[in-house]
Amino acid sequence: MEHIKLFWSKLNIPTLLASCRENLHWPEAVFLYMHYDQYDNAVDVLMEHSAECWSHEQFKEVAVKSSSEKHYQAVEFYLSEHPLLLSELLIELSSKLDHSRVVSVIRDYGHLSLIQKYLLFVQRDNIIQVNEAVNQLFIEEDNHKALRESIDSYDQFDQIALAKLLERHDLMDFRRIAAYLYKLNKRFTQSIELSKKDCMWQDAMECAAESKDQELAEKLLRFFVDQNQRECFSACLFNCYELIRADVVLELAWRFNLMSFAMPFMIQTMRDMNTKLNKLAEKLVEKDIQEEKSKEEEEKAKEESAAVNAGAIPPMIPNMMMPGMMPPMMGMQPGGPLLLMGPSGGNYGAPPMMPVQPMFGAPMAGGFGAPPMGPSFGNGF
Repeated sequence: MEHIKLFWSKLNIPTLLASCRENLHWPEAVFLYMHYDQYDNAVDVLMEHSAECWSHEQFKEVAVKSSSEKHYQAVEFYLSEHPLLLSELLIELSSKLDHSRVVSVIRDYGHLSLIQKYLLFVQRDNIIQVNEAVNQLFIEEDNHKALRESIDSYDQFDQIALAKLLERHDLMDFRRIAAYLYKLNKRFTQSIELSKKDCMWQDAMECAAESKDQELAEKLLRFFVDQNQRECFSACLFNCYELIRADVVLELAWRFNLMSFAMPFMIQTMRDMNTKLNKLAEKLVEKDIQEEKSKEEEEKAKEESAAVNAGAIPPMIPNMMMPGMMPPMMGMQPGGPLLLMGPSGGNYGAPPMMPVQPMFGAPMAGGFGAPPMGPSFGNGF
């Protein structure tokens, strides 16, 4: 072995391997197979000649690099020779294993408890077979707390089958879990009946409240009356407040002398009814105010449109001047000066302005004409 470890890179490994196998040098053969990248053969030698060459650390190192089929052979080998180390090996190989197949193999051997650490390690993947195996182990251990945590965290399993199994369990805590599973699957009647059998009144009331079923809640309330469970009657009114009708409560309280137990419910009902009526009244008042405002605006708009159509209100003239128009407060006499006009038609005594001369030599009407424009053929021009 010393010689091989020092000079393995310079050796003819196939020839040396044949010699090692012929002379039963199994540790040396495993070493050569590993350095020759023949990990499947190394696993075979370790399993076939485990008494001479097996070690747990070396086996894990070789098994990780071997083919997938060798992994399941390794599981069977550990089951038969090193069962207490099986979970450690499976955790090492977990990234390359089909967990459902592993559970099936171990279940056939009837040794699920040997791989409990491995099952808890891979339960994070929420696989049906793994979850069912873990739940089975918790039931066998009577560990109801761990079972409840597993159910809440990992929901991939046959919940109805587990509930049917647990409802016949000797421990009440497991029967409570069965009622809880029925509630999760919307089987509220079965859950309530199971809780009533174990006198788990709080569980029954919570289930009825979650069902949102008025008939179921009132049926549970009548059950408490029949069983003379006065405190439970009041607690049921609290838990199922939104489902139970006030007239039913009043009738039962009057018939069975439970007015003091029903009074908190009735007080709260009256308070809620009064609050709703007040809100409804406020909305109606707001609606009436809005309607009155809208009617007033419509009437005002109609009156304005009617006045415009009748001519009582002249249409608005935009304060604009067209090109060539004079300002409204200024007058112009044809052919005369431009005057500022007062309110009575007179002027304000402004000095006369220059007359406006027309273009192209046309004389003004008042005699103030300009000489003709254009080319002149007279003297001097």
